[in-house]
This record gives sequence, C-alpha cells and structure tokens, in this order.
Amino acid sequence: MDAVEKAGSGHPGTAMSLAPAAYLLFQRTMRHDPTDPTWIGRDRFVLSCGHSSLTLYIQLYLSGYGLTLDDLKRLRQWDSLTPGHPEHGHTAGVETTTGPLGQGLGNAVGMAMAARRERGLFDPDAAPGASPFDHHIWCMVSDGDIEEGISHEVSAIAGHQKLGNLTVVYDDNHISIEDDTLIAKSEDVVKRYEAYGWHTVSVDWTETGDYVEDVRALHAALEEARAETDRPSFIRLRTIIGWPAPNKQNTGKIHGSALGAEEVAATKRIMGMDPDAGFDVPAEVLEHARAAARRGREARAEWDVAYAAWREANPERAAELDRISRRELPAGWAEALPSFEAGASMATRKASGEVLGALAPVLPELWGGSADLAESNNTTMKGEPSFVPEEHQTKEFPGNRYGRTLHFGIREHGMGAILNGIALHGGTRPYGGTFLVFSDYMRPSVRLAALMKLPVTYVWTHDSIGLGEDGPTHQPIEHLWALRAIPGLDVVRPADANETAYAWKAVLEHTDRPAALALTRQNLPVFEGTSADGVARGGYVLREASFGLPQVILIATGSEVEIAVGASELLEGQGIATRVVSMPCVEWFAGQDTAYRQTVLPSGVKARVAVEAGVPLGWREFVGEAGEIVGLDHFGASAPYKTLYEQFGLTAERVAAAAKASLAKLGQDKGETTGN
Repeated sequence: MDAVEKAGSGHPGTAMSLAPAAYLLFQRTMRHDPTDPTWIGRDRFVLSCGHSSLTLYIQLYLSGYGLTLDDLKRLRQWDSLTPGHPEHGHTAGVETTTGPLGQGLGNAVGMAMAARRERGLFDPDAAPGASPFDHHIWCMVSDGDIEEGISHEVSAIAGHQKLGNLTVVYDDNHISIEDDTLIAKSEDVVKRYEAYGWHTVSVDWTETGDYVEDVRALHAALEEARAETDRPSFIRLRTIIGWPAPNKQNTGKIHGSALGAEEVAATKRIMGMDPDAGFDVPAEVLEHARAAARRGREARAEWDVAYAAWREANPERAAELDRISRRELPAGWAEALPSFEAGASMATRKASGEVLGALAPVLPELWGGSADLAESNNTTMKGEPSFVPEEHQTKEFPGNRYGRTLHFGIREHGMGAILNGIALHGGTRPYGGTFLVFSDYMRPSVRLAALMKLPVTYVWTHDSIGLGEDGPTHQPIEHLWALRAIPGLDVVRPADANETAYAWKAVLEHTDRPAALALTRQNLPVFEGTSADGVARGGYVLREASFGLPQVILIATGSEVEIAVGASELLEGQGIATRVVSMPCVEWFAGQDTAYRQTVLPSGVKARVAVEAGVPLGWREFVGEAGEIVGLDHFGASAPYKTLYEQFGLTAERVAAAAKASLAKLGQDKGETTGN
C-alpha cells in the first residue's frame, strides 16, 4: 500500500491478497538461494501477472536478494530496481519480463520444457527426482492471464507434454479493471485445465463465509503439486482482492490505482499497525524472513554434493554444460555448414533445412520445430527424435521425453512465449517456424524476446508474393518493415542457399538478441560471389560494375536480388555501370562503421534503386531523395508466383527503368544522336 501510494500509481490489490501465497512460496516451498540468483539448480518463479510486481519485489526484499526498503520506496521511478512490471536482467531474482498478460505463463511452460530437455542432455539416466537437474517451475497467474488466448495455447501444450515439473497458482479473485469479471467471463477454469490433462486442486479462502488466509491448506496443495510428476498442476486459489481494505477490497478500484491515504490508514488499523507509520518493517520481521537465505544456502550445499558427484562421473557432459551455459560455440563448429554450388537452384527454406541437418551433430544446444509446418518450414533435423511423451509419438514423428524436435501445433503465439522461456531457462538455443505472414500472431512474444535480448531464432518461410497461389491472405507485404521496426530484432532475408548458411552462422554467433530468417518457398539461383563476411555485415557488393566506377547502385534483399542482377545486366548492356548490393540484414548493416558502409554505398553515387517484394517503407534512407524504390504498396493476389512478379512490376526491366529514372533526376541520363 505504501509503495503504490508514494509512487502515485500502481497495482496494490492483487499484491495485497497474494502476499501470503508469495511469502509461502519463497519461505517454505521453493528451492532457491537468494545469495546466488543464477544457481542452475534453483526452482524458477514466474509472476505472469506482472502488473502485481510488488508481489515479487517484496519477497525479493524480504528473503534477501539485494532489494532494499529504499528500492521499494522508488517503485515505478526512473532508474529504479523496481519498475512498474518486472524486467529480466534489470533486477536480481526476476526470471523473465512480464506484464503483457499470459506471456509469463508461456515462459513458465517453456522453462519446464527446457528443464526436461537439459536433463536429457546432461543426466538422462538418473532416477526421477535424483538428478541435480531436477527442479520445479512455479508460476502465478491472474484472471487476465487466463483470459488471454495465449493461455489456451501454452496450457494445452503443457498438458500434452505432461510437464510434471510445472505448477501454476491461479489467483481467482473475480476482479479486473472493469470490476466483477462476471461481466466478461463465466467458464469453469478448473474444468478447462482438467480438460487439458492437468492435475487440479482448489483452495478457497472464502469457503467459511469469512475470509481466512489458510496458508496451511495452500501449502498442502503446493506439496501435492510437487509430488505430481506426470502432469502439470493447476491450483485455483480463491482470494479477495485488496483484503483487508475496508472500503475498496473486492472492487475494481483497488486493482490498478492507489488506495488513498484514508483507506491506507484504515487498513493499517484493521491490521493492528500504526496508521501513521510508512514502510514500517520491524527488525525482527526482517530477521525472520531473511532466514530464507540460510535455508537456501543449506539446500544449495546439499545440491552441490550431488552436482559434484555428477561432474566427476560425467566429465564430458560437464564440459558441454559449461560451454552451453556460457553460450559458447564449440571450436570448428562452422566447418559443418553446407555449401552450395553456384548455378544450382534451391529455395532458401530448403537450404535452411540443410543447415539445420548439418548442425545437429555439432550443436546439441540447438533445438526447435514449427507450428504444424515442419515440411513447409523445413525445421526438422533429419533423424532427430521428437520432444514428446512416448505415448504421443506417431509413425511420422517417433520420439521421447528428451527428444529434440518440437511440435507446437497451430499455436504461433504460444510458440513464441515458449521459445522465450526456453532461452531464459538455460543455454540452449531454440528456434521456431511458421509462415512469415503469421509472425503477426507471434509479435508480442517477439517484441519481448527483443526487450529481453534473448537469442531466439524465428524461421519464417513463404516470405513474399513468391508463395504464389495461396493468395493475399498468406502473402506478407508489410511484415518485413513492421518487424524491422522492433528495436533489437535482426530481420535476415538471404538471397540464395549460401547466404542462408552464412545467415545461420551469423545468427548463432550472436547471443544477445533474437533473429528472424525470412525464407522463400520458390527456388532461387545460387550466385557466384556471395560472402560470409558480407552477410554478417548485413550488406555487401555482390556484383561490381564491370567497367569503371558505378553510375548506379541496385540494392535488393532475398528473392529480389535475382531481379537486381538481371537489371544490372540490362543496364550494363546499355553502357550504364551498375553495382548490385545484397542487403540481407538492414540491422547488421546499420551496425557497421561509416567507412564500411561507404565502401558499399558510396555517398558520391546518388543514383540508386532498392527492390523488395514488400512495402517500400524504410528504403528511402538507403536510396536518398534521388533514388527509386520498386516494391508493393498493395496486397497480393492468387496466381503462379512468376505471374505475380510480372503483373506487379517486380521485374528486371522495371528495375532498370527505375535506375534510369534515378539517373534522370540527377541529370545523368544521356540521349542518342538522331540527326537534325
């Protein structure tokens, strides 16, 4: 109450009613060591209802993670350790950035999946519960998390995967911003989770007619959940939001705004506290709570014995764990990358599949799959088992609980949040695929991956009108620049099979940001002169002018590089010296120093054309005022892809004409002598 009052804004109600549950988790239930928030043997806690950030911050303060009372006093202020919603990498003990509702639940599912995969990599033969890699994921969710559609996607996956290392506590307080949730929600949430295959328990603190915070009943439910190892557990906890505030409890008014001085004072009187004392934490209370650190160190010491024994018995696996935990790539790994013969023809999605197959033996940390589009996205590593309970494997996809190939079903949004959870949990490198147009379904998760600087890779295929007959609903037009607008996301659109291999290499060498591969359905020629260094720099000269200095520069990405090369041949046949620049990643190119960018796009050459099968937004920066942009400012159509390129003017002839138009703007076009 005091923190929100001082900040002048915030969400006090849920934090008030969840305080006993959070305290119970941090003091009695979770295995954690406040002196080492990154201990790999720790349980993970995810506060999916991130608006109730005080639920987490207060426990981090009480149990000794380094937050101080002054930090709580600076809730929601500039440069504080207690921002409005928890931020991963900003505050010790915060496992993930939450706030957009449902995302944390998806992250928790991803963490539970990662924990199982990592156990399979490092200690697959240990008896259940006997491995130093056995730990639990605890997650708190609100009505808002449960109502968001992403909760269905990730909860269905968790039930299907039988994630017995995951427990979700649902704060069923019947209140959201619009007051009583009955106005918009009436389903039986517990039955919904039973239908997913979860183990469910209900704890009702209102069942006696009075409000009784029965922490013993909740503790019993948490221990029951921990003991259930073959299914994820869902605990419905019926609370009253804002209890015991006398006037605002159980109302929408206490959800997202300060109580006001009078209500705060009245609540403190009910609790037997001094109404005039703010941020009052008696020394004996803090000393009692900080005993969590001592218990944590004791648990850690016990774990260390088992972990040391494991390392001694498994030196090769221990070395692999150390490398993967540091997100270091093994020596010589890139030698496994395939190369493709110039003059051949291959879709970049197929080349990506070849890359994944080649990397499978040398990068055990790399794993992933797609949203029911394995054959279309080429995301299945040949011969690798699926990650699925044995009873759910199929003839097409045999597998086991420690498998490698992920199957998300048609659940793009859930896939995105799960990938983030996997990346947050440890050092493994997840990827997930769908069609580029359906990146829209994933965007909130992609944005959070960028915000958290997570090395997640998106394999987005069918990247343009080049997918052809499926028509405008499946043809991404605005998506490339919409995704480039996300700070910290690398959007990579390779021009051919070799650029695709080089793109994967560059992506995997980055550990501090997500990347999106935009790949073609249609075959593209394999060019001479592609460059691994050039791709890693984001843009480079693929074709130099065959005579003299270039008069015009053609800039292209992906499948349109072929068009630019064709246009350069037309222009050079007419005596116009033409340079072709392949720019697979605008973000990487922008990150180069001025000198390099000048060698690729010299400022003295102002006649330029950018060509990309999408909206022209953003290319003006590269072509300048005198430049031309050949793209699409409308949706696609259903037809064979070559017909679409012709009808929409994405042709070598059109690009050559645009180059001449740019030259004409600069007064550099030249007529022919025709006589008097």
